[in-house]
Amino acid sequence: MIKATVNGARPFEITPAGDGPGHVECNGKQVDWSTAALPSGGFSILMDGKSLVAEVVKTDPDTKTITIQINQALYEVALQEPIDRLLASMGISETSSRKLNDIKAPMPGMVLKVLVTPGQAIKKGDPVLILEAMKMENVFKAAADAVVKEIKVAERTAVEKGEVLIVLE
Repeated sequence: MIKATVNGARPFEITPAGDGPGHVECNGKQVDWSTAALPSGGFSILMDGKSLVAEVVKTDPDTKTITIQINQALYEVALQEPIDRLLASMGISETSSRKLNDIKAPMPGMVLKVLVTPGQAIKKGDPVLILEAMKMENVFKAAADAVVKEIKVAERTAVEKGEVLIVLE
């Protein structure tokens, strides 16, 4: 069973149903769905007879979150697998043992605002930078407590996918 929390609301419990691929139970109710990749890079989703078009805006494998845009609305989905719940029950946080990563651009865009300065101590969840990409403003937040070592970009400059924006220590 996977728990999916959308925009911080009450989590959904998702389990595979025995009827084969495309059949799952969400909070005990069977849901039939299928997806197909679109040439634009998004996805066509058919769920219980309703058609939706979705685009993955951002993924964060360290926190197991994904941001999806459906009909101009953004949804941040946090996933929790059984191993995550087991580790949490033992008082172990998988993300706390990972190496602190620098903040990189997940897609090409324009740096609108840098919200931190070199030497500044930041806490997990603090906003550090605003990047405009695909006509949307994306606020980047610290994944863990850290100190800003170096800022590699200036405001109102274009950046490429994978480019290091802020170096953390």
